Amino acid sequence: MPFTGLTVVCLASYFKGNPFLRQLRAQGCHVVLVIKEKLAGDDWAREAVDELVTVPNTASPELFVHTVSELARHRRIDRVVALEEYDVMNAALIREHLRVPGMGTTTARLFRDKLAMRVKAHEAGIRVPAFVHVLNEDELRGYMAQVPPPWVLKPRSDVSAVGIQKLTSADLVWHAIAALDARPAITERSSYYLLERFVPGAVYHVDALAQNGEVVFAGVNRYWRPPMEVAHHGGVFVTCTVEHGSEDEQVLLEMNRALLRALNFVRGATHAEFIKADDGRFYFLEVAARVGGAYIAEVLEAASGINIWREWANIELARDRHAYALPEPRRGYGGVALALAREEWPDTSAFTDSEIVERVHKRHHVGLVVASPSDERIQSLLADYVRRIERDHLAVLPPLDKPE
Repeated sequence: MPFTGLTVVCLASYFKGNPFLRQLRAQGCHVVLVIKEKLAGDDWAREAVDELVTVPNTASPELFVHTVSELARHRRIDRVVALEEYDVMNAALIREHLRVPGMGTTTARLFRDKLAMRVKAHEAGIRVPAFVHVLNEDELRGYMAQVPPPWVLKPRSDVSAVGIQKLTSADLVWHAIAALDARPAITERSSYYLLERFVPGAVYHVDALAQNGEVVFAGVNRYWRPPMEVAHHGGVFVTCTVEHGSEDEQVLLEMNRALLRALNFVRGATHAEFIKADDGRFYFLEVAARVGGAYIAEVLEAASGINIWREWANIELARDRHAYALPEPRRGYGGVALALAREEWPDTSAFTDSEIVERVHKRHHVGLVVASPSDERIQSLLADYVRRIERDHLAVLPPLDKPE
């Protein structure tokens, strides 16, 4: 049934989420989009947006709360949604201030703080690499004496592989800590970091939808190279569907269900990453309360027919008062090969395979999303695309030390 009359405020510090906005409009909602000024020129689904509100690029959480509070003087706000990870806490703060239903700050912090999510997962019996908060010096010394290097030094709140350092000795750790503590911004200093055992292996991700505390959809995919390796050394980013019915798929589906229960996740979209170590065991790496980036949503739709953005919108609107029914997913396979390109607008017309369902149209990026009933065909296509992209288009830039 349409949800005519509901007002939904969507927050975005980066450009993403157009399918979500369009689904809200299709359901009859009044859609308000609050974005940073730098995004005003991006290709938003303006036909689905009733009010577009901009805030300064340096907007504080308090300014986000104030901005939406001013909107609420003239229109009742029914839902507040973060389309992007950096706004998860802002959305939670707004909900609590306006008493709008949805995730509050206590739960939201578990999905933004890599230390907090590890503590909760470990307490729930979910396997995680050995870690320690970069804070107490005696604990750090004890950790490094017991856990052999290499280690990774990770910011607790940044996304993807931004700001991660791989360190091979205690001296390098102490030097890195000193460098962090010399930064002018307090929130970039060492207490906002954790140190974790580096576990070599293949990295997988589970992208899910939950309703009323239960996972109603989940897709398991595997990165061809760990995201940290791609971020630090460049190359083609590839992810693809894990074989349906495989042991890896079943183990990860159960780990993801246990993880979301441990973090008290009630409803919405999640993106969780796990690593399969050389001994065959899976370890939890991190989880976010958002749709996965880098065309992961498109890969999921290519494989299953489920558009995770649209279904998330339907779940947000249904909540407890209306039944939600997930469309029947298919058990196909999908994948994406994606990279930075030397050309401003790369020409992909030489790629002519019928399995191509989407071509990436983004400045200085090249990419192709493919779908097939055959896992073997997907693997073959992606291997071919990686070779051709590396030969004809690939650009490599230095890794970011912090988000832009």
